[in-house]
Amino acid sequence: MLVVSALTVLAEDEEFDPNTVTPGVWGFVITFLIMVAVLLLILDMVRRIRRTNYRIEVREQLEAEARDAEIAEADGQVTDASGTLPPAEPGATDEGPDEGPDEASAR
Repeated sequence: MLVVSALTVLAEDEEFDPNTVTPGVWGFVITFLIMVAVLLLILDMVRRIRRTNYRIEVREQLEAEARDAEIAEADGQVTDASGTLPPAEPGATDEGPDEGPDEASAR
């Protein structure tokens, strides 16, 4: 306790020069440059995260389209890339396209 009070009295007696305690112009410049570097890193990180999210969305869409195509193929329906059925060809039936008369009737 006696040591603490002695240090307090000694500290009150000493005057200090504020110019030797403050960081000065160089401290401000270095702090500003660190702030700019951190800001650029944050912007780059946000850009990379956004790009990754877009890639994930596109991959999910492609997987969904592939699943839909497999389901449609299993059901016997043929779809184009947009997921819609193509227009029916004239003369086409569920069994296949109309091939015309068979050989027996052609004689």
